[in-house]
Amino acid sequence: MQRDLLLDAAEQLLAEQGTTALTLAAVATRAGVGKGGLLYHFPTKEALVKALVQRLIDEFDEAVAERADGSPGSYTRAYVDATFDIVTDRDQHRARRRWAVVAAAATASALADPLREATRRRQRRDDDADPVTARIVRLAVDGLWEATDYDPLLFDAEECEQLRRRLVRLIEDPGGVTGKAAAVAAIG
Repeated sequence: MQRDLLLDAAEQLLAEQGTTALTLAAVATRAGVGKGGLLYHFPTKEALVKALVQRLIDEFDEAVAERADGSPGSYTRAYVDATFDIVTDRDQHRARRRWAVVAAAATASALADPLREATRRRQRRDDDADPVTARIVRLAVDGLWEATDYDPLLFDAEECEQLRRRLVRLIEDPGGVTGKAAAVAAIG
């Protein structure tokens, strides 16, 4: 529990004051623990940032796993839904905290390694019926996440829902043979 308290305090500092404010002493003070308690869990600032990044990765992976049922396309549908839950979260403080963690990781190449590995693993996953379409959809929602990190109100709720529905439709029908096209194909 103390570990999570420390990570929460670090996220808050990052979101409110930026990466230069993230010091072990500041995190300990914000969390209301002694520096020794902090050092027990995180002996260095780098260890703290790596733990922040890993928590961000784990939370997203858990959200995807909760939604995926193992059927073809379910991983990418779950990826889309989990991303849209984050993108449409109108709690500006939570959005800033997520962005701040990524910004802190960007301060050193080694700190961003877990993010790179998670991205590689997620984008290379081939358990969908059409792996190329699945990658296109996952790349699109990653781009949406990036864009809304800079402007959380870029799209309103209806626009987000339209985008989500279209991306899910791409997963379910990668060839685009629905509606009139399906009728023509059946006749032809």
